[in-house]
Amino acid sequence: MIFVIKVTTNKEDRALELISAKVVKKELNVYSLARPHGLRGYLFLEAEDKESAEEAAFNLPYVKGIVGKTVTYDEIKNMIEPVMEEINIEKGDVVEIIGEPFKKEKAKVVRVDKSKGEAIVTLLAAVVPIPVTVKLDNVKVIRREKEEGESSQEESDKRTENDKSKKAEIDNEEPVLNVDYDEPSGGLIPDDY
Repeated sequence: MIFVIKVTTNKEDRALELISAKVVKKELNVYSLARPHGLRGYLFLEAEDKESAEEAAFNLPYVKGIVGKTVTYDEIKNMIEPVMEEINIEKGDVVEIIGEPFKKEKAKVVRVDKSKGEAIVTLLAAVVPIPVTVKLDNVKVIRREKEEGESSQEESDKRTENDKSKKAEIDNEEPVLNVDYDEPSGGLIPDDY
C-alpha cells in the first residue's frame, strides 16, 4: 500500500531522512520512500500496512501526518519515473532562463551538452559576456538563430530589389540642363557665403 505523507514545504529531504532513519532503527515493514520531483510538501511511503506507515511518520519534525487515502502506483507513476524529453536547444538560440538565480534573464546559447543536460549561455544584459552553465530544463527557447537568419535574408533580398528599382528610375530620368546656379536655393548655406 502506498501512503501520502504531508510534510513541511521545502523540508521534504530532511523529513525523508528522518523517516528513513526511524524505519531502519525500528525495523518497520516499510518498503520504499520517495520524494516526487515537482510535488512540494508531500512524500510517498510504501508499507505493508497502515500501522507501519503511521509508526514511521509519527512524532517527527517536519512531518505533519498521513493523508487518509492510499494511492496506487499507476496514479503516481508519472511523478516517480523520470521521463527524458527531446531536447530542442541549439547553439545560437536566444533563451529565457526559468530557474534561479538568473530567472527571467535572456541569454544566448554558446554550447549545448546534451549528455550532461546542460547549456553554456552568455547573459544578454551583462556588459561583459560571462559564460554561465545552466540545466536544459531551466531554459526555454525564445528565438531561433536559423529562423532569424532566414528572415534577415528575405529582408536583404527585398532591399536589394528596392535598390535596383530605384537605380533604374534614376537611370531613366533625363538630365536637367541649363540650370542657373547663381540663384539662391534657400538651402543650409547662407547666400552671402
